[in-house]
Amino acid sequence: MAKPAALSEERTVPPTEPERVPGPVLKRLAGPTAWADERTGAAGLGKYFLRKVFPDHWSFLLGEIALYSFVILLLTGVFLTLWYKPSMAEIEYEGSYQLLRGVAVSEAFASTLDISFDIRGGLLMRQVHHWSAMLFVAAMFAHMLRVFFTGAFRKPREINWVIGVALLSLGLIEGFAGYSLPDDLLSGTGLRFVDGLIRSIPVVGTWAEFFVFNGEFPGDLIISRLYMAHILLIPGILLGLIAAHMALLVYHKHTQYPGPGRTDKNVVGYPLYPIYMAKAGGFFFIVFGVTVLMGATMQINPLWTYGPYNPSQVTAGSQPDWYMGWVEGAIRIMPGWESHIGGTTWSWNIFLPGVGLLTLLFVLLGVYPWVEAWLTGDKREHHVLERPRANATRTAFGVAGITCFSLFMIGGGNDIIAVMFNLSLNTISVVLRWAVFLGPVLAFIITKRICIALQRTDQERLLHGSESGVIQRSPVGGYSEDHRPISQGEAYTLTHHNEYPPLPAEGVSKRQLQARRWFYGDNMSKPTRAELEAAASHGHDGDGHDGDGHGGNGHEVAGRESRELSSSRD
Repeated sequence: MAKPAALSEERTVPPTEPERVPGPVLKRLAGPTAWADERTGAAGLGKYFLRKVFPDHWSFLLGEIALYSFVILLLTGVFLTLWYKPSMAEIEYEGSYQLLRGVAVSEAFASTLDISFDIRGGLLMRQVHHWSAMLFVAAMFAHMLRVFFTGAFRKPREINWVIGVALLSLGLIEGFAGYSLPDDLLSGTGLRFVDGLIRSIPVVGTWAEFFVFNGEFPGDLIISRLYMAHILLIPGILLGLIAAHMALLVYHKHTQYPGPGRTDKNVVGYPLYPIYMAKAGGFFFIVFGVTVLMGATMQINPLWTYGPYNPSQVTAGSQPDWYMGWVEGAIRIMPGWESHIGGTTWSWNIFLPGVGLLTLLFVLLGVYPWVEAWLTGDKREHHVLERPRANATRTAFGVAGITCFSLFMIGGGNDIIAVMFNLSLNTISVVLRWAVFLGPVLAFIITKRICIALQRTDQERLLHGSESGVIQRSPVGGYSEDHRPISQGEAYTLTHHNEYPPLPAEGVSKRQLQARRWFYGDNMSKPTRAELEAAASHGHDGDGHDGDGHGGNGHEVAGRESRELSSSRD
C-alpha cells in the first residue's frame, strides 16, 4: 500500500537535521560539472576511482617517493630550462664568480654559473634538482627490491615488472644526461667514460662514437643533443611508462601483505578519498620539504671548483653519481683483456664490464618473473605478498645481487680507498676480482640458511606458541619454559604463504625436476591439519608441562587458534 507523501518526506529529511544548502562555490560549479558529466560520464568514473581501496604499509611509500621525486624533478627542471643555454660555443666568462673571470668556457658552463650565482634562487633550484634526481633513482632501486623480495612481480604483474625495469634503466640514462649538461670538468670526465664504452663496441664502435658526438670526441653538439633527450625525449617516455605503470596497478589492484581477512580476492585498506588522498598529499609535501632542506643545507656538484671541461685534463678522484659507480667499479677491476681480429681491436676489458654488464643486468631483471614461474611450475594469480623468508632461494638471489653490486661500488672508489687507508691500489683491485665471484656465492648460501632457520622458528612458534622467558623446574628435576599463546592473527600470517605444488614424478624433464628441487625443495612445509591437532591435543602432566619439557598451555592455545585455519591450508 502506498505511503502518505508527508510521512515519506519526514523519513527522508528528519526534522532535527537542517536541510543542506550548497554554498556559492558549489552552486557555480554545479552547472559545468553536470554539463561535463552528461558528455563524458566523469562522475561515475571519478566515484569509482575515489572509492578505490589501497592497502597500507610503510614499504609502499618507496614507490610514492619515486613518483614524488619525479614530480619535483619536473617542477625544478622547468625553472632551470628558462636560464640554461645548451651550447658548446666558446665564450669568455664575465659573470659574478671572480675566480673564473676571463677564462674561456662554453655557454653551457657559463649559463650554469649564472644560474648558481646571478639568478635568485638558482643555486637552490640546481641543488634540489640534483638531490631529487639522486632520490628518484634510489627510490626506484628500493621499490624494485621490495617488489622482488615480496614476490609482487608474479602473475598477473609480469608486464608491470618489465615496465618498472624500463623505468629504472631510463632513469639511469636520464640522470647521466642531466649530470653531463653543465659541461664542467667532472661531467666531461664522465662523458669521456661513456665515449670509451661506445668505442669498445666491436666493429661499429668508432662509427657509433662519430654518430653520437658528431665527430671525434668531444665534438660540438653532444651537449645540445643530451639537452633535448634530457628535457623532452626521456621525460616523455618516462611519463608514458609511469601512466601505464599506475593504470596496471589500478587494474590488477594493489598487492597486500598477509594478514587476517586478506586473500587473493580482496583488498583490505583505505579508500583513495578522503583517507589515502590526504595521507598521500601530506607525504608529498614531506618529500618535497626534505628535498628542499637537503638542497639548502647539503652542497652537491659545486662545478665552479672543477672549472670548465678540458679534454686534456681529468679531475683527480673523480666519481660519478652513485647509481653509475658500480659500472665504473667493474671496469676498474677488470683485467686488461684485448683481442686483435682482422685488423680491429676488441677491448673486452671495457666492453664486457661496461656494455655487457649493463645489458646483462636489465635482461636478467626483465625475464626473471618467467624464469621463476618455470622453476616453480606455479601458474596461479597472486595478490598477497610473500615474506622474504618464505622464499629462501629468491631472497638469497637478491642478497647475492646486492652483494655483487656493493663490491662493484667499492671498486669504483678503489683509488680513494687506497689513499684514505694507505693501501695498495693493485692489491684492492686483485682482491675485488675474486670477491665479486666468491662474495655473492657466500652471501647466497648464508642468506638461504638464515631464511630456512627463520621458517623453522615460525613453525615452532605456530605449533608451540611464543617463548615466555619463564623457566620452571618439575618435581623430577627437569627444566622447561612456558610458552605463551600467539594470537589468531599472527597464526594466520605465519601460515599464509605460498606453497608450491608437489614435485611431480612424471611429465617433467629430469633437468626441470632438479631445478625445482633446488629452488624450493629446502623450504619448510606449512603444518598440516594433523600436526596442528597433535599439538593441540598433546598430553600434559599435572604441573602444566608436557612430557618433553614444553609448556603445555602454549601448545593448547596455539593449536586451538590454528585449528580454525587448517581446513583451508591442509
